[in-house]
Amino acid sequence: MPRFLLDEAQIHPAIRTKIAMHQQAIVQEVITAIRDNDVVVVGMGMNPFPRKACKALDDVGQAFRYLEYGNYLNTWRERNALKMWTGWPTFPMVFVKGTLVGGSTNLQTLIDSGELKKMLAPPA
Repeated sequence: MPRFLLDEAQIHPAIRTKIAMHQQAIVQEVITAIRDNDVVVVGMGMNPFPRKACKALDDVGQAFRYLEYGNYLNTWRERNALKMWTGWPTFPMVFVKGTLVGGSTNLQTLIDSGELKKMLAPPA
């Protein structure tokens, strides 16, 4: 199923820059972490699911980079930019080799099936 995004032609030229630059510092920080690390977990405080993802990675001895942005009481605008960028509606956001794999439940499924190990294996 395609992911629907508002076509650039349907955005008035006077606001395109504002849209393009909205909360880009946080997005760029995550992009840099994804580029520099095999596994990245993006989370927020007071949410147990980012902790579950980190614990699952720790349990299998997989190194990862954790980025935390605020909690339920603050920093929601910044986190919203990440949701808009990825299309993923919740935290954590787990990236493996640059690919968004979902949240903690999705990560655990990859670990249990052995797919995470395959994703991280060096190319043959």
